[in-house]
Amino acid sequence: MMSGIRGKNTRPEWIVRRTLHARGFRYRLHVRELPGHPDIVLPKHRAVIFVHGCFWHGHDCPLFRWPKTRPEFWQTKIDRNRANDSRHQMALQAAGWRVAIVWECALRQRLDVGALLAEWIASGEALCEIRG
Repeated sequence: MMSGIRGKNTRPEWIVRRTLHARGFRYRLHVRELPGHPDIVLPKHRAVIFVHGCFWHGHDCPLFRWPKTRPEFWQTKIDRNRANDSRHQMALQAAGWRVAIVWECALRQRLDVGALLAEWIASGEALCEIRG
């Protein structure tokens, strides 16, 4: 079952990419030279976007529930994911990159993520988090 779960090119990523492309933004994908290999990189705007799944990154929303089986394993795994996310975000900001995080629950609630991201890119703010 777990082998079918992808780390790249997920459906939420595709949704965000399509909305950005439709608004005229051009980007690179999964740039390995940057900490955390951001899902979307906008070099012209010095901005990166992470599209996080609520389960894998332990988001505090209704989509996230702790699994009943192997709770120690999942607690360790999700805590490590959260720590990595925080470390990568700080490293990117220290290097002068602006960081946006789009949560899966925001996409499921049909928020206009494209408009919110376009507004953030134009604003010049260092951090943006789009939650459901």
